[in-house]
Amino acid sequence: MKVYIAGPYSHLDPVVNTRNAILAGEELSKRGHIPYIPHLNLMWHMVAPHEPSFWYAYDLEWLPCCDALLRLPGASTGADNEIEQAKALGMPVFYSIEDL
Repeated sequence: MKVYIAGPYSHLDPVVNTRNAILAGEELSKRGHIPYIPHLNLMWHMVAPHEPSFWYAYDLEWLPCCDALLRLPGASTGADNEIEQAKALGMPVFYSIEDL
């Protein structure tokens, strides 16, 4: 499955949160899934910064391309909005890699 990884980005530390998302993506990849890691936009943002609204809209454009959403732990308004969008699309939402 193509799996969208939703989780904290800016809350506390974007670099640590990006690392956590990458590690989740790596584990999904090892299990045969194709992860989409929106946190990797951190690098793009470092070169060409945009307002948060740009990133929220950009990521939501990719969400329908995926088959499922994995919600990582932690507070995140953006990830919570992504869950709502996924549910509106009829996409399954998982809260652990094991549940996938």
